[in-house]
Amino acid sequence: MKKNYLYSIILMVFLFSLNTNAQAAKSQINQSAPSVIEGLNLYPNPVSDGHVYITTKNDADKEIMIFDLLGKKVLQTRISSKELNISNLAPGVYIIKINEQNASATRKLIVR
Repeated sequence: MKKNYLYSIILMVFLFSLNTNAQAAKSQINQSAPSVIEGLNLYPNPVSDGHVYITTKNDADKEIMIFDLLGKKVLQTRISSKELNISNLAPGVYIIKINEQNASATRKLIVR
């Protein structure tokens, strides 16, 4: 009978420590997640004239990275205006990642 109580106590301590570790990991993930860019607009999409316009609520400097569908970085630049020249990109589907201050957003970009 004493063994059963001992096993029960050990099991409860083990489960409590797992729960505590899981909650700590979850709060750490939530704190490190980047915030989204407020008021982000990306237009026109699909792009046919070689220029895409990126506007946000803050309208601060933006770091732009464009990847092809295989994950290869095809363009990286920094813009302070809202216009981005992508005339050197071949027609296709791309992923555009936009970083502004401490916020980040990823969108699909179609070039015709």
